Amino acid sequence: MKKYKLFVACDSESTSKVKRIISNTQSSKLKIGYKFGLQFLNSKNGRKFVSKLKNQITFGDYKFSDIPNTCSSAIKAVSDLKFNYLTIHISAGLDALKAAKKEIGKTKLIGVTILTSLDNKALKEIGFNKDVKKLVLHQAKLANKAKLDAIVCSAQEVKIVRSIFKKEIITPGIRLNSKSYDQKRVLNPKQAYKNGSDWLVMGRDITKGNIKKNVQKLIDHLNQ
Repeated sequence: MKKYKLFVACDSESTSKVKRIISNTQSSKLKIGYKFGLQFLNSKNGRKFVSKLKNQITFGDYKFSDIPNTCSSAIKAVSDLKFNYLTIHISAGLDALKAAKKEIGKTKLIGVTILTSLDNKALKEIGFNKDVKKLVLHQAKLANKAKLDAIVCSAQEVKIVRSIFKKEIITPGIRLNSKSYDQKRVLNPKQAYKNGSDWLVMGRDITKGNIKKNVQKLIDHLNQ
Protein backbone atom coordinates (compact mmCIF):
# COMPACT_ATOMS: atom_id res chain seq x y z
CA MET A 1 0.00 0.00 0.00
CA LYS A 2 1.29 3.43 -0.98
CA LYS A 3 2.26 5.58 2.02
CA TYR A 4 0.94 9.11 2.44
CA LYS A 5 3.78 11.64 2.29
CA LEU A 6 4.13 14.38 4.89
CA PHE A 7 6.65 17.15 5.45
CA VAL A 8 6.62 18.22 9.10
CA ALA A 9 7.44 21.92 9.46
CA CYS A 10 10.16 22.35 12.07
CA ASP A 11 9.33 25.94 12.96
CA SER A 12 11.39 26.82 16.02
CA GLU A 13 14.73 28.36 16.97
CA SER A 14 15.32 25.51 19.42
CA THR A 15 17.37 22.53 18.24
CA SER A 16 16.12 20.49 21.22
CA LYS A 17 12.51 21.08 20.14
CA VAL A 18 13.35 20.10 16.55
CA LYS A 19 15.04 16.93 17.83
CA ARG A 20 11.87 16.16 19.77
CA ILE A 21 9.72 16.76 16.68
CA ILE A 22 11.85 14.38 14.60
CA SER A 23 11.96 11.61 17.23
CA ASN A 24 8.20 11.78 17.89
CA THR A 25 7.04 11.81 14.27
CA GLN A 26 8.69 8.58 13.14
CA SER A 27 5.96 6.38 11.67
CA SER A 28 5.80 3.20 9.62
CA LYS A 29 2.45 4.33 8.21
CA LEU A 30 3.61 7.64 6.73
CA LYS A 31 6.55 8.73 4.62
CA ILE A 32 7.95 11.63 6.63
CA GLY A 33 10.26 14.46 5.63
CA TYR A 34 11.27 17.58 7.56
CA LYS A 35 10.86 21.15 6.37
CA PHE A 36 13.24 23.74 7.77
CA GLY A 37 12.14 27.33 7.22
CA LEU A 38 13.72 30.71 7.81
CA GLN A 39 13.04 30.66 11.56
CA PHE A 40 15.20 27.59 12.14
CA LEU A 41 17.72 28.12 9.34
CA ASN A 42 18.50 31.64 10.59
CA SER A 43 18.75 30.60 14.24
CA LYS A 44 22.09 30.36 16.01
CA ASN A 45 22.49 26.57 15.74
CA GLY A 46 20.02 25.75 12.95
CA ARG A 47 22.48 25.43 10.10
CA LYS A 48 24.86 23.32 12.17
CA PHE A 49 21.98 21.00 13.16
CA VAL A 50 20.91 20.44 9.55
CA SER A 51 24.51 19.82 8.47
CA LYS A 52 24.72 16.90 10.90
CA LEU A 53 21.26 15.43 10.26
CA LYS A 54 21.49 12.01 8.64
CA ASN A 55 19.05 9.56 7.01
CA GLN A 56 16.13 11.98 6.80
CA ILE A 57 14.33 13.61 3.86
CA THR A 58 15.12 17.30 4.20
CA PHE A 59 13.46 20.37 2.74
CA GLY A 60 15.22 23.75 2.89
CA ASP A 61 12.42 26.29 2.72
CA TYR A 62 14.47 29.40 1.96
CA LYS A 63 11.99 30.71 -0.62
CA PHE A 64 14.77 32.46 -2.50
CA SER A 65 13.60 35.54 -4.41
CA ASP A 66 16.24 37.81 -5.88
CA ILE A 67 18.17 38.58 -9.05
CA PRO A 68 19.43 35.49 -10.95
CA ASN A 69 23.05 35.75 -9.78
CA THR A 70 22.05 36.11 -6.12
CA CYS A 71 19.66 33.14 -6.31
CA SER A 72 22.23 30.84 -7.89
CA SER A 73 24.96 32.04 -5.49
CA ALA A 74 22.69 31.47 -2.48
CA ILE A 75 21.95 27.92 -3.64
CA LYS A 76 25.67 27.29 -4.03
CA ALA A 77 26.22 28.66 -0.51
CA VAL A 78 23.88 26.07 1.06
CA SER A 79 24.89 23.12 -1.15
CA ASP A 80 26.94 21.63 1.70
CA LEU A 81 23.67 20.98 3.60
CA LYS A 82 22.63 18.50 0.90
CA PHE A 83 18.90 19.22 1.08
CA ASN A 84 16.63 16.88 -0.86
CA TYR A 85 14.36 19.82 -1.69
CA LEU A 86 14.92 23.59 -1.87
CA THR A 87 12.44 26.41 -2.57
CA ILE A 88 12.50 29.48 -4.79
CA HIS A 89 9.68 31.93 -5.47
CA ILE A 90 8.42 31.53 -9.03
CA SER A 91 7.81 35.29 -8.93
CA ALA A 92 11.61 35.75 -8.93
CA GLY A 93 11.25 35.38 -12.71
CA LEU A 94 12.24 32.91 -15.42
CA ASP A 95 15.92 33.92 -15.55
CA ALA A 96 16.31 33.45 -11.78
CA LEU A 97 14.54 30.08 -11.94
CA LYS A 98 16.82 28.90 -14.75
CA ALA A 99 19.94 30.14 -12.94
CA ALA A 100 18.87 28.34 -9.76
CA LYS A 101 18.09 25.13 -11.65
CA LYS A 102 21.52 25.23 -13.28
CA GLU A 103 23.21 25.42 -9.85
CA ILE A 104 20.97 23.05 -7.87
CA GLY A 105 22.66 19.71 -8.71
CA LYS A 106 20.85 16.63 -7.35
CA THR A 107 18.60 18.64 -5.02
CA LYS A 108 15.03 19.08 -6.26
CA LEU A 109 14.15 22.71 -6.95
CA ILE A 110 10.64 23.64 -5.81
CA GLY A 111 8.82 26.65 -7.24
CA VAL A 112 6.65 28.47 -4.71
CA THR A 113 3.44 29.93 -6.13
CA ILE A 114 1.16 32.38 -4.28
CA LEU A 115 1.58 31.94 -0.50
CA THR A 116 -1.35 30.30 1.29
CA SER A 117 -1.52 33.33 3.61
CA LEU A 118 -2.76 35.45 0.68
CA ASP A 119 -6.25 35.65 -0.82
CA ASN A 120 -7.70 37.75 -3.65
CA LYS A 121 -8.13 40.78 -1.40
CA ALA A 122 -4.48 40.62 -0.29
CA LEU A 123 -3.31 40.24 -3.90
CA LYS A 124 -5.19 43.39 -4.90
CA GLU A 125 -3.53 45.26 -2.02
CA ILE A 126 -0.13 44.21 -3.40
CA GLY A 127 -1.11 45.35 -6.90
CA PHE A 128 -2.04 42.13 -8.73
CA ASN A 129 -5.06 42.28 -11.04
CA LYS A 130 -5.47 38.53 -11.62
CA ASP A 131 -7.17 36.31 -9.06
CA VAL A 132 -5.30 33.58 -7.18
CA LYS A 133 -6.21 30.67 -9.45
CA LYS A 134 -5.22 32.49 -12.66
CA LEU A 135 -1.92 33.60 -11.14
CA VAL A 136 -1.08 30.11 -9.88
CA LEU A 137 -1.87 28.61 -13.30
CA HIS A 138 0.40 31.20 -14.94
CA GLN A 139 3.18 30.43 -12.46
CA ALA A 140 2.82 26.67 -13.04
CA LYS A 141 3.44 27.28 -16.75
CA LEU A 142 6.58 29.24 -15.83
CA ALA A 143 7.73 26.37 -13.58
CA ASN A 144 7.38 24.00 -16.54
CA LYS A 145 9.37 26.34 -18.74
CA ALA A 146 12.18 26.49 -16.16
CA LYS A 147 12.09 22.67 -15.75
CA LEU A 148 11.52 22.85 -11.99
CA ASP A 149 11.21 19.56 -10.09
CA ALA A 150 8.20 20.40 -7.93
CA ILE A 151 5.67 23.10 -7.11
CA VAL A 152 4.34 24.40 -3.80
CA CYS A 153 0.73 25.55 -3.98
CA SER A 154 -2.44 25.57 -1.91
CA ALA A 155 -4.33 22.26 -1.95
CA GLN A 156 -7.22 24.28 -3.40
CA GLU A 157 -5.22 24.81 -6.61
CA VAL A 158 -3.73 21.33 -7.04
CA LYS A 159 -6.14 20.29 -9.80
CA ILE A 160 -5.35 23.46 -11.77
CA VAL A 161 -1.59 22.95 -11.39
CA ARG A 162 -1.83 19.22 -12.15
CA SER A 163 -3.52 19.97 -15.49
CA ILE A 164 -0.21 21.33 -16.80
CA PHE A 165 2.51 20.33 -14.28
CA LYS A 166 3.17 16.59 -14.05
CA LYS A 167 5.91 16.45 -11.40
CA GLU A 168 5.61 16.62 -7.60
CA ILE A 169 3.09 18.96 -5.97
CA ILE A 170 3.58 19.95 -2.32
CA THR A 171 0.75 21.59 -0.39
CA PRO A 172 0.95 23.65 2.81
CA GLY A 173 -2.09 25.21 4.49
CA ILE A 174 -3.29 21.80 5.71
CA ARG A 175 -5.50 21.77 8.79
CA LEU A 176 -7.02 18.93 10.83
CA ASN A 177 -9.32 21.34 12.66
CA SER A 178 -11.10 24.63 11.98
CA LYS A 179 -8.16 26.81 13.05
CA SER A 180 -6.63 28.39 9.95
CA TYR A 181 -4.13 30.52 11.96
CA ASP A 182 -2.48 32.99 9.53
CA GLN A 183 -3.37 30.99 6.39
CA LYS A 184 -6.27 31.85 4.10
CA ARG A 185 -6.45 29.02 1.54
CA VAL A 186 -6.66 25.81 3.56
CA LEU A 187 -8.00 22.23 3.26
CA ASN A 188 -7.89 19.13 5.45
CA PRO A 189 -5.41 16.31 4.65
CA LYS A 190 -7.94 13.97 3.07
CA GLN A 191 -9.24 16.72 0.76
CA ALA A 192 -5.69 17.65 -0.24
CA TYR A 193 -4.73 14.09 -1.16
CA LYS A 194 -8.02 13.65 -3.00
CA ASN A 195 -7.22 16.74 -5.08
CA GLY A 196 -3.90 15.18 -6.06
CA SER A 197 -1.27 16.45 -3.60
CA ASP A 198 1.91 14.36 -3.50
CA TRP A 199 3.20 15.82 -0.23
CA LEU A 200 1.41 17.69 2.54
CA VAL A 201 3.17 20.23 4.74
CA MET A 202 1.91 20.42 8.32
CA GLY A 203 3.33 22.35 11.25
CA ARG A 204 1.30 23.42 14.26
CA ASP A 205 -1.35 20.69 13.93
CA ILE A 206 1.46 18.14 14.36
CA THR A 207 4.08 19.90 16.49
CA LYS A 208 1.89 21.71 19.04
CA GLY A 209 0.98 19.65 22.12
CA ASN A 210 1.38 15.85 22.10
CA ILE A 211 3.24 15.15 18.86
CA LYS A 212 2.72 11.37 18.83
CA LYS A 213 -1.01 11.77 19.45
CA ASN A 214 -1.22 14.37 16.69
CA VAL A 215 0.48 12.01 14.22
CA GLN A 216 -1.96 9.26 15.16
CA LYS A 217 -4.86 11.72 14.76
CA LEU A 218 -3.65 12.41 11.22
CA ILE A 219 -3.38 8.68 10.43
CA ASP A 220 -6.90 8.08 11.81
CA HIS A 221 -8.26 10.99 9.76
CA LEU A 222 -6.74 9.57 6.57
CA ASN A 223 -8.12 6.11 7.26
CA GLN A 224 -11.69 7.21 7.94
